[in-house]
Amino acid sequence: MPSLDELMNAARNVQQQMARAQAELDNILVEGASGGGLVKVRATARGAVRGVEIDPSLLTADSKEMLEDLVVAAFNDAKNKADQAGSAEMSKLTAGMQLPPGFKLPEF
Repeated sequence: MPSLDELMNAARNVQQQMARAQAELDNILVEGASGGGLVKVRATARGAVRGVEIDPSLLTADSKEMLEDLVVAAFNDAKNKADQAGSAEMSKLTAGMQLPPGFKLPEF
């Protein structure tokens, strides 16, 4: 049975690994798109939006509502991809750990 010191060292190690993994999420970029690529949103795996690209053909007075919908759809697509990338990165961290079923590490 591990000693209390060993458990504390293991916990510190996990905290350090999680901090590194969280920092790495800021470096992973994903791109969401809608309207067949006419609207694109770039974001980090932590969900911070880094850019929006709108095809000039959508910049007309008649397309305002459609453009708004496409921006929302592209943002949601980017958010979903960011969540997936974040989950994949965190799975790498927990791959060697034996966690009880249903146990989730806290997110930062």
